[in-house]
Amino acid sequence: MSIQLSVIPIEKPDPNLNLILGMSHFIKTVEDVHEALVNTVPGIKFGLAFCEASGPRLVRSSGTDAELTALAERTAQAIGAGHSFIIFLGNAFPVNVLNAVKNVPEVARIFCATANPLQVVVAESEQGRGILGVIDGQTPLGIEDEAAKVQRKDFLRKIGYKM
Repeated sequence: MSIQLSVIPIEKPDPNLNLILGMSHFIKTVEDVHEALVNTVPGIKFGLAFCEASGPRLVRSSGTDAELTALAERTAQAIGAGHSFIIFLGNAFPVNVLNAVKNVPEVARIFCATANPLQVVVAESEQGRGILGVIDGQTPLGIEDEAAKVQRKDFLRKIGYKM
């Protein structure tokens, strides 16, 4: 038995577009994640796609925005790992919905929640494909100094995430 490793780049039409990538365990994921998102952020725009791992093995999808849903479908198909799911967020940030998504009973793992350039590391065997991990953004350039700490704290307060 052998495996092949691939790195799948996640294409985004807008470099600031946020996404959540995770693993689940049941076809019910699509409806339950959809409900969690719309119940957490009224008027949310998103696209969600889930790779079914057995039976018809379809990419299942839902969303409130046709373009984001189509993007999620294409991305899920490119990743092609059974029981993985991806959510592209239009007018919300992962911090707004991440706990709600994690609390969906079918969700087994979150690999990342990011707007950074993203690559998904995938292993493929005779059975299928699985996500080994992600490369989220770029390598750090150094260690935060006191000026950078002040800048970070000021920024979080400016955008309303800290008081």
